[in-house]
Amino acid sequence: MAKKELQEFKKIEDFQNQGNSFSEITLLAPVPNPTSFRDAYAFRQHVETSRLNRGLEMIPEFDQFPVFYFSNHQAIQGPGPVYCMPKHFEKMDFELEVAIVIHKKGRNIKAAEADQYIAGFMILNDLSARNLQMQEMKLNLGPAKGKDFASSFGPFLVTLDELENYRTEPLPGHTGNAYDLKMKCWINDNLVSEGSLASMNWTFAEIIERASYGVTLYPGDIIGSGTVGTGCLLEINGTGKRKDPAYQEIWIQPNDRISMEVTALGKLENTIYQEDLSE
Repeated sequence: MAKKELQEFKKIEDFQNQGNSFSEITLLAPVPNPTSFRDAYAFRQHVETSRLNRGLEMIPEFDQFPVFYFSNHQAIQGPGPVYCMPKHFEKMDFELEVAIVIHKKGRNIKAAEADQYIAGFMILNDLSARNLQMQEMKLNLGPAKGKDFASSFGPFLVTLDELENYRTEPLPGHTGNAYDLKMKCWINDNLVSEGSLASMNWTFAEIIERASYGVTLYPGDIIGSGTVGTGCLLEINGTGKRKDPAYQEIWIQPNDRISMEVTALGKLENTIYQEDLSE
């Protein structure tokens, strides 16, 4: 190695040695200030089981179009601590999801071209205050206040080229890319949920088509997949009680640690704290 090349190598090595480990830094959400946040309802298993647990038949409209609601794009969290109010802990729930980020402006986007508008994928934990949600939805509005206090994303935004090896065909009759990404969630190291992104009945491409009908999507807009089957305590508790009336419900408690892992997307970890109102 020539003397000049050796000097340049030393400069690079010194720069690399000045870096910080992940234990020394705090990661923000990959998109900490999104322009909007929509969350869809794309997994039939979650919808069907949740309705069955309430003694309801599957709603036929689920198969007619992908539905979504708007959540609070000003309440975005990354990995790490999440602080919540006391009423949020009245049946506090996680929701195991994957989200996409839009990277270019578009309107009336067709599903066949919609995957071109996706910048990448990231894990989403859509925290839900179920008691507040149930109260407001009796008035045929929402979910709103039961959802708008915190949504966690991360730890990374993974671009589509990194997911090519996991790409698969969508379910019959649907358009757009699907990805066989295994999804898991732990509460305090106890595995509570497992599923796959490939089980989405509506693809992200189809959700984009619906969302962009007569509406402009912008770079930085976030769209969630909705909850994977078994991907929340509302569904898990409902199934447990339906099978065994003596089943003891579980909900997120202050100081619980929620860990979500999705193939190729990393691991998102949050510890949920109750805000100290005495300060």
